[in-house]
Amino acid sequence: MIIANEDDVTPAVLAAMNQADDPRVREVMAALVKHLHAFAREVKLTEDEWGIGVDFITRLGKKTTDTHNETILCSDAVGLSTMVCLMNNGKNGGTESASALLGPFWRMHSPETKSGGSIVRSPTPGPALFVDCEVKDAKGKPVVDAEIDVWHASTEGMYENQDDTQANMNLRGKFHTDKDGRFSFRTVLPAGYPVPVDGPVGQLLRAQNRHRFRPAHLHFLLNKSGFKTLITQIFVNGDQYLDSDVVFGVTPPLVGDYKLHTDGPAPAPDVNGEWYSLDAHFVMEPGNSKLPIPPIA
Repeated sequence: MIIANEDDVTPAVLAAMNQADDPRVREVMAALVKHLHAFAREVKLTEDEWGIGVDFITRLGKKTTDTHNETILCSDAVGLSTMVCLMNNGKNGGTESASALLGPFWRMHSPETKSGGSIVRSPTPGPALFVDCEVKDAKGKPVVDAEIDVWHASTEGMYENQDDTQANMNLRGKFHTDKDGRFSFRTVLPAGYPVPVDGPVGQLLRAQNRHRFRPAHLHFLLNKSGFKTLITQIFVNGDQYLDSDVVFGVTPPLVGDYKLHTDGPAPAPDVNGEWYSLDAHFVMEPGNSKLPIPPIA
């Protein structure tokens, strides 16, 4: 149709897109266009502001590389990642452990590591952390031979792909549960860290007078055929940024109980002084096993 005025634009676009064969494509795109056009009308979007928005989206793509995904970081920073996660997991899942956003730093092909082994692959300062994990199904039975990816930032607040001083795959490991649904590993206590702010997301945070920090946490991705893939995080209790996570990723069930030990023997003879322990319990829900698309290579 020929567009006579602004009121003709939305119905014309909806009519054109309604030709899509896939009903879900029609549903999603129709809602997107309605909300997007309504947003422009509500704020009375100027041409200059529209140009700034287009430039912002363009720069998200240009800033994304094999080692950094600015687009996912943006989704995280505006709460969309957490919103989608909570809509599709947690209460709606009914029985599974609380889920959390994947984040922009998960890599495939983490090194296979025996239960009880260390994921510290190059000198990394910080107190030792010993993690014991248990994975069960909704009926309380052990989930045997589940594959679990673990990854986290160093005490310097950087993932290994961001930091040339760390060995490749430092603080990353892949484990399998035993006959009792258990696995364990050694690492260092993670620290909170700032998200990268040298791109458009940083510009957005500064414009909104927001800080750039995430509270300290471990990432877990649990996968086994016949179960819904579980992506979650366990945050360090007491972290100063728990209630102001820059990507809105903290929910009460995700705050762990990292126990400080100041006396008594540590689980490893080379550990002197303070060390930490964490007991983690996961529940996997029946469903389709599907790995996410890696945000970085």
